[in-house]
Amino acid sequence: MAETATAVNGSGSSGTRSCGRGSSTPSDNYFLARRRTLQVVVSSLLTEAGFESAEKAAVETLTEMLQSYLTEIGRSAKSFCEHTARTQPTLPDVVVTLIEMGFNVDTLPAYAKRSQRMVITAPPVTNHPVVPKALSAGQNRPHPAHIPSHLPEFPDPHTYIKTPTCREPVGDYQVLREKAASQRRDVERALTRFMAKTGETQSLFKDDTSIFPLIAARPLSIPYLNALLPSELELQQVEETDSSEQDDQTDTENLSMHLHADDPGEEKENSSVLQHSSLKGGEDTMIDNPYLRPVKKPKLRRKK
Repeated sequence: MAETATAVNGSGSSGTRSCGRGSSTPSDNYFLARRRTLQVVVSSLLTEAGFESAEKAAVETLTEMLQSYLTEIGRSAKSFCEHTARTQPTLPDVVVTLIEMGFNVDTLPAYAKRSQRMVITAPPVTNHPVVPKALSAGQNRPHPAHIPSHLPEFPDPHTYIKTPTCREPVGDYQVLREKAASQRRDVERALTRFMAKTGETQSLFKDDTSIFPLIAARPLSIPYLNALLPSELELQQVEETDSSEQDDQTDTENLSMHLHADDPGEEKENSSVLQHSSLKGGEDTMIDNPYLRPVKKPKLRRKK
């Protein structure tokens, strides 16, 4: 009889294995495990009843009936529990459900103490996968007195506390000058290193040429040519002088024409004043030091 029960159990488990090969979700795995446990229970009940063998279709039918019976007991017990404004079913709810379904509750103690019963080992308990905790920043605030404890906790402080992400611009004159000087120094150092790596260099030490490289001086074919050619500063000064003289000349012509049309008697006086101012402006442009030059006032253009 035990061999027959083993054969029946083996046939049921093989069927569930074939059905569970394609399942991968947790809900499907739970359904297959529950179905397999019910099949083992049905096989044990058949063995206790004296059956030596059973067809697979019969075992499946009895398993479906047992599953429907247990599902109905659970549903009715939950209904009685909710009817009394509770959330967890208790033993009286199950007893009332069995009585409503027509089951004789008094026979349960004798059936539980039967001598030929078969003890089914509990399925192995699998440890639930540990869910990694999310990264938390700071310490969460506890609930105030007016908020119930069953409500969710406060989120991390960084989700509702203002966090400055930028600094205020520095406006100190000394700090700005030091920053500009350090940037200029870094640019010069980077440019010097670039020229030293890309061009010819000279070293202070003969043993190691990579220490303190110096930019090699390139002798010119005509050394005195730079002394004869004007520098960029002189060319800029000449251009500014030419443009200022041209503007003064244009203003003088426009003013003389305007005075000639208004009052021909004051033409000589105004022309002498303009000549004096032009000579004075020419003397000012001869000063080489830019810090000693007088302040140039904006020129007023008169409409013709």
